[in-house]
Amino acid sequence: MTADAPARGRLKVFLGYAAGVGKTYQMLAEARDVQQRGVDIVVGYFEPHGRKETIAQTEGLEIVPRRRLEYRGSWFEEMDTEAILARRPQVAVVDEFPHTNVPGSARQKRWEDIHILLDAGIDVLTTMNVQHLESLNDQIWSSTGVRVRETIPDWVLKQADEVVMVDLTPGALLNRLARGVVYPPERARAALENFFKESTLVALRELAMRQAAYAVESRLPDDDNGHAPDLAPVELQPHERLLLVLTPHPSSAALIRRGRRVADYLRAECLAVYVSKQQDLDDLVPAERETLERHLNFARALRIETRILQGSDTAEAVVAFARLHGVTQIFVTREEPSALRSWFASAFVQRIVNLAQGMQVTVVADRSIRRQPA
Repeated sequence: MTADAPARGRLKVFLGYAAGVGKTYQMLAEARDVQQRGVDIVVGYFEPHGRKETIAQTEGLEIVPRRRLEYRGSWFEEMDTEAILARRPQVAVVDEFPHTNVPGSARQKRWEDIHILLDAGIDVLTTMNVQHLESLNDQIWSSTGVRVRETIPDWVLKQADEVVMVDLTPGALLNRLARGVVYPPERARAALENFFKESTLVALRELAMRQAAYAVESRLPDDDNGHAPDLAPVELQPHERLLLVLTPHPSSAALIRRGRRVADYLRAECLAVYVSKQQDLDDLVPAERETLERHLNFARALRIETRILQGSDTAEAVVAFARLHGVTQIFVTREEPSALRSWFASAFVQRIVNLAQGMQVTVVADRSIRRQPA
């Protein structure tokens, strides 16, 4: 950072487990308190959802006009990042951290816009629900049957300076839904068939609590001996290194999410490899190559280092790479359990286990093959 460059702004995330728990309300209440202390604060983006109590919290706050964009014959409104930069407030309130911007915007995701504000030295208050965290995507899909389409990489949330969980019991949230506080009646009925089942809300709430606790623990300083403090999970090991074995099969997406999340909890390095039997991936048909490239790009987006190895024996190539790079855990996945593929997959896993003495081998289940889209 040069002498003239501003210090990076601070990011505070209000985390919830479902719409209606009060994230935006709490964020705006803090914004009003900040304003009363004499801090220059603006609302960069606010999504009212017709909630009168939340809308009332914006009274007296300066709201930066949105930018209007035309896409496929319709007009959309997005946050005007450049207008906020020109206004240069000390703090900006930006709702819905994981939002995907309409095509034609300068940046694809709202979290990228927020990073622009932070780089300019502007503090940001924002909101999100735990189910939008990328590494939880398969777990949410398995437990609810709903595939969350808008996600943010885990490393983006990890960069937050503060994560505050906004909590409300599932019973109280369902009561708010029934009273029409969260959604209008028609949308409320649809919500009750998806995320707003009590068992689902209980599970999501637990995930949000764990994520908030992890956000606190991950910021605790190590002691002088380099060990994590006593209240951190006992499995935290700074020398852990994970290796994910990718294939062109769709199940590799679940493998990447699981590996990234485990690596974050262990504070471990994470690597991913694909073993090709020929140069330039000539052993793959075009569709397989396209899927593999998608997996590799997905892993890189989650800040996982990727490598393509070459070898006639995949298990030997994987374990040799693992030993060379000090890997402690190897993650693999099985493909769909057709008879022949199941036998080959089991044989491959067993060879990995036999060769990888001293390393932990984890087989990650692809839960999506057992549940169809809702």
